[in-house]
Amino acid sequence: MIESEVLLQGYRLGVFPMAMEDDSIAWFSPDPRAIIPLEDFHVPHALRRVARKKVFEIKIDNRFGEVIRGCAKRNDTWINDEIIESYEQLHELGYAHSVEAWCDEKLAGGLYGVAVGGAFFGESMFHRVRDASKIALVGLVDHLRGHKFALLDTQWITPHLQQFGAVEVPRAQYLKMLRRAVDLPRKF
Repeated sequence: MIESEVLLQGYRLGVFPMAMEDDSIAWFSPDPRAIIPLEDFHVPHALRRVARKKVFEIKIDNRFGEVIRGCAKRNDTWINDEIIESYEQLHELGYAHSVEAWCDEKLAGGLYGVAVGGAFFGESMFHRVRDASKIALVGLVDHLRGHKFALLDTQWITPHLQQFGAVEVPRAQYLKMLRRAVDLPRKF
Protein backbone atom coordinates (compact mmCIF):
# COMPACT_ATOMS: atom_id res chain seq x y z
CA MET A 1 0.00 0.00 0.00
CA ILE A 2 1.17 3.54 -0.72
CA GLU A 3 1.26 5.52 2.51
CA SER A 4 -1.44 8.18 2.63
CA GLU A 5 0.93 11.04 3.44
CA VAL A 6 3.13 10.04 0.48
CA LEU A 7 0.09 10.15 -1.81
CA LEU A 8 -1.04 13.51 -0.46
CA GLN A 9 2.42 15.01 -0.75
CA GLY A 10 2.58 13.75 -4.32
CA TYR A 11 -0.66 15.53 -5.17
CA ARG A 12 0.57 18.73 -3.49
CA LEU A 13 3.66 18.56 -5.73
CA GLY A 14 1.74 17.72 -8.92
CA VAL A 15 2.53 14.00 -9.21
CA PHE A 16 0.25 10.98 -9.03
CA PRO A 17 0.72 7.18 -9.09
CA MET A 18 -0.37 4.59 -11.61
CA ALA A 19 0.10 0.83 -11.63
CA MET A 20 2.12 -0.53 -14.51
CA GLU A 21 1.54 -3.85 -16.31
CA ASP A 22 3.91 -5.64 -13.91
CA ASP A 23 1.96 -4.20 -10.93
CA SER A 24 4.80 -1.85 -10.01
CA ILE A 25 3.80 1.73 -9.18
CA ALA A 26 5.12 4.64 -11.25
CA TRP A 27 4.64 8.35 -10.57
CA PHE A 28 3.62 10.85 -13.27
CA SER A 29 3.54 14.60 -13.78
CA PRO A 30 2.40 15.22 -17.37
CA ASP A 31 3.58 18.26 -19.30
CA PRO A 32 1.29 19.69 -20.47
CA ARG A 33 -1.28 18.97 -17.74
CA ALA A 34 -5.01 18.76 -18.42
CA ILE A 35 -7.50 20.69 -16.32
CA ILE A 36 -11.13 21.67 -16.63
CA PRO A 37 -11.44 25.37 -15.76
CA LEU A 38 -14.45 25.38 -13.45
CA GLU A 39 -15.63 28.74 -14.78
CA ASP A 40 -15.55 27.42 -18.37
CA PHE A 41 -17.15 24.00 -17.76
CA HIS A 42 -19.39 23.15 -20.70
CA VAL A 43 -22.33 20.73 -20.58
CA PRO A 44 -23.02 19.41 -24.10
CA HIS A 45 -26.58 20.07 -25.30
CA ALA A 46 -27.57 16.39 -25.48
CA LEU A 47 -26.32 15.82 -21.93
CA ARG A 48 -28.29 18.85 -20.73
CA ARG A 49 -31.44 17.12 -22.00
CA VAL A 50 -30.51 13.93 -20.11
CA ALA A 51 -29.90 15.94 -16.93
CA ARG A 52 -33.28 17.69 -17.22
CA LYS A 53 -35.07 14.32 -17.34
CA LYS A 54 -33.80 13.64 -13.79
CA VAL A 55 -33.09 9.98 -14.60
CA PHE A 56 -30.03 10.05 -12.35
CA GLU A 57 -29.61 10.97 -8.71
CA ILE A 58 -26.18 12.24 -7.64
CA LYS A 59 -24.72 10.93 -4.38
CA ILE A 60 -21.32 11.66 -2.88
CA ASP A 61 -19.15 9.15 -1.00
CA ASN A 62 -21.96 6.62 -0.76
CA ARG A 63 -20.10 3.69 -2.40
CA PHE A 64 -16.47 4.68 -2.81
CA GLY A 65 -15.18 1.10 -2.92
CA GLU A 66 -17.67 0.09 -5.58
CA VAL A 67 -16.80 3.15 -7.67
CA ILE A 68 -13.04 2.58 -7.65
CA ARG A 69 -13.58 -1.10 -8.48
CA GLY A 70 -15.94 -0.11 -11.30
CA CYS A 71 -13.22 2.17 -12.66
CA ALA A 72 -10.68 -0.67 -12.44
CA LYS A 73 -12.90 -3.14 -14.28
CA ARG A 74 -11.66 -2.68 -17.84
CA ASN A 75 -9.20 -4.41 -20.13
CA ASP A 76 -6.52 -1.73 -19.91
CA THR A 77 -6.36 -0.39 -16.36
CA TRP A 78 -3.81 1.34 -14.18
CA ILE A 79 -5.83 0.60 -11.03
CA ASN A 80 -4.50 -2.50 -9.30
CA ASP A 81 -5.16 -3.87 -5.80
CA GLU A 82 -2.44 -1.68 -4.27
CA ILE A 83 -4.00 1.45 -5.80
CA ILE A 84 -7.46 0.40 -4.59
CA GLU A 85 -6.22 -0.24 -1.05
CA SER A 86 -4.26 3.05 -1.00
CA TYR A 87 -7.21 5.16 -2.16
CA GLU A 88 -9.65 3.41 0.14
CA GLN A 89 -7.34 4.46 2.99
CA LEU A 90 -7.34 8.04 1.63
CA HIS A 91 -11.14 7.86 1.51
CA GLU A 92 -11.28 6.78 5.15
CA LEU A 93 -9.08 9.79 6.00
CA GLY A 94 -11.46 12.14 4.15
CA TYR A 95 -9.31 12.96 1.10
CA ALA A 96 -10.52 10.58 -1.62
CA HIS A 97 -14.13 10.96 -2.75
CA SER A 98 -16.61 9.42 -5.11
CA VAL A 99 -19.34 11.19 -7.03
CA GLU A 100 -21.97 8.69 -8.06
CA ALA A 101 -24.86 8.65 -10.52
CA TRP A 102 -27.69 6.41 -9.36
CA CYS A 103 -30.57 5.18 -11.51
CA ASP A 104 -33.50 3.16 -10.15
CA GLU A 105 -31.70 2.89 -6.80
CA LYS A 106 -28.64 1.24 -8.41
CA LEU A 107 -25.16 2.63 -8.94
CA ALA A 108 -25.12 3.48 -12.65
CA GLY A 109 -21.70 5.09 -12.84
CA GLY A 110 -19.41 7.58 -11.21
CA LEU A 111 -15.95 8.92 -10.68
CA TYR A 112 -13.43 9.23 -7.91
CA GLY A 113 -10.60 11.57 -7.08
CA VAL A 114 -8.67 13.31 -4.34
CA ALA A 115 -9.35 16.69 -2.72
CA VAL A 116 -6.50 18.69 -1.19
CA GLY A 117 -7.32 22.26 -0.19
CA GLY A 118 -9.17 23.85 -3.11
CA ALA A 119 -7.90 21.34 -5.68
CA PHE A 120 -9.67 18.21 -6.88
CA PHE A 121 -7.66 15.61 -8.76
CA GLY A 122 -9.94 13.49 -10.92
CA GLU A 123 -8.65 9.93 -11.15
CA SER A 124 -11.09 7.81 -13.12
CA MET A 125 -14.68 7.39 -14.28
CA PHE A 126 -16.90 4.45 -15.19
CA HIS A 127 -20.46 3.79 -16.27
CA ARG A 128 -22.89 0.91 -16.34
CA VAL A 129 -25.68 3.04 -17.81
CA ARG A 130 -25.16 5.40 -20.73
CA ASP A 131 -24.29 8.97 -19.67
CA ALA A 132 -23.97 8.07 -15.97
CA SER A 133 -20.28 9.02 -15.69
CA LYS A 134 -20.93 12.26 -17.57
CA ILE A 135 -23.76 13.15 -15.19
CA ALA A 136 -21.42 12.36 -12.28
CA LEU A 137 -18.89 14.82 -13.76
CA VAL A 138 -21.59 17.49 -13.96
CA GLY A 139 -22.43 16.73 -10.32
CA LEU A 140 -18.76 17.01 -9.37
CA VAL A 141 -18.37 20.41 -11.02
CA ASP A 142 -21.55 21.70 -9.34
CA HIS A 143 -20.18 20.47 -6.00
CA LEU A 144 -16.74 22.02 -6.55
CA ARG A 145 -18.23 25.35 -7.59
CA GLY A 146 -20.54 25.33 -4.57
CA HIS A 147 -17.55 24.77 -2.27
CA LYS A 148 -15.42 27.39 -4.05
CA PHE A 149 -12.74 25.02 -5.32
CA ALA A 150 -10.17 26.57 -7.65
CA LEU A 151 -8.75 23.64 -9.63
CA LEU A 152 -10.12 20.52 -11.33
CA ASP A 153 -7.13 18.48 -12.50
CA THR A 154 -7.87 15.75 -15.07
CA GLN A 155 -4.20 14.79 -15.58
CA TRP A 156 -4.31 14.09 -19.34
CA ILE A 157 -6.62 15.41 -22.02
CA THR A 158 -9.01 13.13 -23.88
CA PRO A 159 -11.66 13.88 -26.51
CA HIS A 160 -14.21 12.84 -23.88
CA LEU A 161 -12.99 15.55 -21.48
CA GLN A 162 -12.50 18.17 -24.21
CA GLN A 163 -16.25 18.26 -24.82
CA PHE A 164 -16.59 19.58 -21.25
CA GLY A 165 -14.00 22.32 -21.73
CA ALA A 166 -10.81 20.50 -20.68
CA VAL A 167 -7.63 22.27 -21.76
CA GLU A 168 -3.91 21.65 -21.46
CA VAL A 169 -1.62 24.00 -19.58
CA PRO A 170 2.18 23.94 -19.39
CA ARG A 171 3.55 22.29 -16.23
CA ALA A 172 5.02 25.58 -14.92
CA GLN A 173 1.62 27.28 -15.18
CA TYR A 174 -0.11 24.23 -13.69
CA LEU A 175 2.25 24.19 -10.69
CA LYS A 176 1.47 27.87 -9.95
CA MET A 177 -2.27 27.12 -10.12
CA LEU A 178 -1.74 24.05 -7.95
CA ARG A 179 0.17 25.90 -5.22
CA ARG A 180 -2.58 28.52 -4.94
CA ALA A 181 -5.35 25.91 -4.94
CA VAL A 182 -3.94 23.48 -2.35
CA ASP A 183 -3.39 26.33 0.11
CA LEU A 184 -7.08 27.29 0.07
CA PRO A 185 -9.02 26.31 3.22
CA ARG A 186 -11.71 24.22 1.50
CA LYS A 187 -13.66 21.14 2.54
CA PHE A 188 -15.02 18.74 -0.02
